Amino acid sequence: MFRNGTLMSDPKLPALKKTPLYSQHQSLGAKIVDFGGWALPVNYGSQIEEHHAVRRECGMFDVSHMTVSDINGPDTLAFLKLVLANDIYKATDLPGKAIYSCMLNNTGGVIDDLIAYYINDSHCRLVTNAGTNEKDMAWLKTHAAKFDIEFAERPDLALVAVQGPKALSICSDVLPEELAQKAGSLKRFQGAFSGNEFVGRTGYTGEDGFELIVSAELANELWSLLIKAGVVPCGLGARDTLRLESGMALYGNDLDEQHTPFESGLKWTVSLSDDRDFIGKSALLEPSEKRLIGLILEDKGVLRGHQKVLLNNQEIGEITSGTFSPTLEQSIGLARVNQAVKIGSSVQIAVRKKQLNAVVARYPFVKNGGATN
Repeated sequence: MFRNGTLMSDPKLPALKKTPLYSQHQSLGAKIVDFGGWALPVNYGSQIEEHHAVRRECGMFDVSHMTVSDINGPDTLAFLKLVLANDIYKATDLPGKAIYSCMLNNTGGVIDDLIAYYINDSHCRLVTNAGTNEKDMAWLKTHAAKFDIEFAERPDLALVAVQGPKALSICSDVLPEELAQKAGSLKRFQGAFSGNEFVGRTGYTGEDGFELIVSAELANELWSLLIKAGVVPCGLGARDTLRLESGMALYGNDLDEQHTPFESGLKWTVSLSDDRDFIGKSALLEPSEKRLIGLILEDKGVLRGHQKVLLNNQEIGEITSGTFSPTLEQSIGLARVNQAVKIGSSVQIAVRKKQLNAVVARYPFVKNGGATN
């Protein structure tokens, strides 16, 4: 995850983009890394303890580097119908309902993955990745010009994710009264406004909780209040192990423009059952050459991205994401392998000059704090 990042001995150098909560991270003694041009905390001490806090009680993340955009206008749904592989109309039965989707290029490759919140027929909100911001905004604005909509990026907003079994009860006590009431009424994968502040019952950890899209002022106030309430600040390291245990894709590792959602374990995010002609659809009608599988390492070691997957000494694919799972106390990974190869219950992973044994496993690897395999 951090192969392109550098640990900075002086957090002021180099000159990186900083979130509204940057001073909070400094005051907590966080280890700051260069993550795609943003100065972000990788951990505040023990990454393992931060991971366990989210699985067992409650943790929070500053994810203000993510891009929030608002779409307003009479063609809002028509625009999203074209640019999303998932069907935004599936969300129109409930105000605030969210869908997870990919945006595809003409060959079916994934430009980015995102969450789209349906507010009403003329207003939707998108949350896209930070590392893909420049190409996402160029692509979306190019297509938006063909529709009667206003497309606005919202760099003025902060985003705080509060995740874990105790997230709901803690947030009900800490959030401003109206925002707390809104949060308490939400179903999974639904969001709501309280004035200009927004709360979504979504996340990237596999645990229940909220993502707060709020003003910088409120974000700083809530960050301090949540710490006083016992919520553990968590960094990018724990966020990565949590998402991988939960079988969630990371753009740049498991997703990219060279592979379709079908080749990245995201068939469930694509709606082909209707007559929509969304961008990239025709490419998805062709047979997929690859697929994503889950792996649990049996031998001593750690799975890492780009390690080769072998079957009977023949290369059949490679690891896209790998890490040590604090919950399972084993190494886990996702691998993209050839669709045509019949795979049994185990494969081998090429690590230096060794071949390590790995079990082919279902993912998510962890659900509700426990193993699924």
